[in-house]
Amino acid sequence: MTSSPCSQPEFDVTVESHKVPMRDGVRLATDVYLPARYGRSLPGPFPALLHRTQYDRGAVERGLGWCSWFAKRGYAAVIQDSRGTFGSEGLTNFLFPEAEDGHDTVNWIASQPWCTGKIGGWGISWAGWTQTAMATQGSNSIGALIPTFSGSNAYTSSVRHGGAFELRMMAAAFWVSAVNKPYQERQGKYVTAALNLGAPGISEWLQRLPLRRGHTQLGLVPQYEDWLFDLMTRADYEEMWRDPGLAPLEHLESFSDCPVLLVGGWYDPYSRGLFENYLALSRAKRGPIRALVGPWTHANDSPQRSWAGDAEFGEDAAVEWRKLHLSWFDRWFKGIDNGLDRESPLRIFVMGGGDGGRAQSGRIAHGGRWRDEREWPPARTRYTPYYMHPEGVLSERAPELESSSATYTFDPSDPVPTIGGQLSAFYDAGSLPAGISDPDVVPRQSRVKDLVPAGAFNQVEGPGIFGCRPPYLPLGSRRDILVFQTKPLPQNVEVTGHVKVALWVSTTAPDTDFTAKLMDVYPPSAAYPYGYAFLLADSIVRLRYRHNDGLADPLPPGEAARITVELPPTSNLFAAGHRIRIDVSSSNFPRFDVNPNTGEAPGLERMRAPADNTVYHDRLRPSHAVLPIMPACGDAALAGGGAYADEEA
Repeated sequence: MTSSPCSQPEFDVTVESHKVPMRDGVRLATDVYLPARYGRSLPGPFPALLHRTQYDRGAVERGLGWCSWFAKRGYAAVIQDSRGTFGSEGLTNFLFPEAEDGHDTVNWIASQPWCTGKIGGWGISWAGWTQTAMATQGSNSIGALIPTFSGSNAYTSSVRHGGAFELRMMAAAFWVSAVNKPYQERQGKYVTAALNLGAPGISEWLQRLPLRRGHTQLGLVPQYEDWLFDLMTRADYEEMWRDPGLAPLEHLESFSDCPVLLVGGWYDPYSRGLFENYLALSRAKRGPIRALVGPWTHANDSPQRSWAGDAEFGEDAAVEWRKLHLSWFDRWFKGIDNGLDRESPLRIFVMGGGDGGRAQSGRIAHGGRWRDEREWPPARTRYTPYYMHPEGVLSERAPELESSSATYTFDPSDPVPTIGGQLSAFYDAGSLPAGISDPDVVPRQSRVKDLVPAGAFNQVEGPGIFGCRPPYLPLGSRRDILVFQTKPLPQNVEVTGHVKVALWVSTTAPDTDFTAKLMDVYPPSAAYPYGYAFLLADSIVRLRYRHNDGLADPLPPGEAARITVELPPTSNLFAAGHRIRIDVSSSNFPRFDVNPNTGEAPGLERMRAPADNTVYHDRLRPSHAVLPIMPACGDAALAGGGAYADEEA
């Protein structure tokens, strides 16, 4: 997907600034970067590329320079502050205004004399969601999109997850509000100082959960406090969650039919959403729809990296990020024959296969390779159950015991700490440097601290990891974690696809959570004498939301039920001699909010209580993981259909 030839940098650049009116009269700050000669804009018309952000359009361009880069290559590049942020009027309200505001902006761009009438979209995270949001409005002017690290439904896999709340959204409310100086100034004279000079950071507030309205600095920026409490406390799948800004696939019928390149990472919190978007759009639209998934975390430059967290995947893992964008837009807006039509619709990076030593960076050399696929999941997939047994055994042999289980006590006051995984922007903004009172003069990236790093990490506690305490032992040694692992594998095993962990469980509490992690366990070596528990994917289910329909249904204490923990998709080669490991517990903090076990709504509770949680692994209640195994020979004829289903075993 980085084919050549591409447009060349043959123009100078000029910049125009506008206040673009929305349908309700609110005006959004917008900069237009145009191809120019000798300091004067050329008349065009040019295809236009749109980037909509909540992170300050000026700072984004100064830091990344994409608009100027596109304009030099014959595109009109448009960058806009979202409603209520930085130079734009109105009130910020998470992603809810983005569908209509994006649609109105597209119409404005299409009407300009410098535009051909066709508009593309690019950007990651927020700027990925804004693309899919505006596309739900059905504009014929949208000609191509590249939503990167973007989701399909915020309720199922990005803001909430299995009924639980992703606390990175709480972190975002704190640090994003702290840098949005124009909004602060509209709230009152002293708000900027109060948010930026010594205010408690998210690392401190995480120790005083649940938050109460008006008791944090967010009370000074009520729009941020309002949307945070809505996302945090409205746990049922109600109408709010169907908004096109949060759930583009709920509006598939009206979604613009145009070429879409979906880009994601195995360590991105939106990886499940990427494949849901890919499948739904491929079935419903002419597209074409393409997807590219690498071993990346959620960051602007991560597709240019060869590493994620503590893992090194080799130089081939990085892609020519800007050239990839240019190739896509050149093909669909300029008609350049660069071979995209002849490429496979899906390109994935299969992690694993490295020597497991320490790379020059100090990271574990996990390795990997790119592979093209024709469909998802691959038709040759063999869905294979791996059953849990007493003494932590995981095997393909089904349980034979009539009664077998393991019980642990889950204390919500002592949750399992998060060590890597599918996270994003879990930042602690902290105070401004000494002598500085203006957040505008301190670049955001130089100010924020990554409180909970994303990516692959050894599952061992350590200093600097939030929630860990001496003596820093392996995570699996905790009493509230059940570890199940295979014997050393006699041969390589590739797992590619959606992993589901089916658990038979019960609890003594009115409500509780169950979590699951998938790991590639390295044997001891000279580089890692204690081995290495390499995290691949993790997830959670809140027991009252076990039916996966967004409706609360508490399980009576003591009653056993089958639940399914759906892990994010992954692709990994477990090398011979390694073990496949599944960890089961009831917390993963601060990746997810902690269930108080009292039956109260998390986020509103006043009490917390320990719960005795049981996982069954006997003949009639066979807890197991369903792993999507790729046949070693790669012969599609050897496997059944690739239907994405929870295989009964």
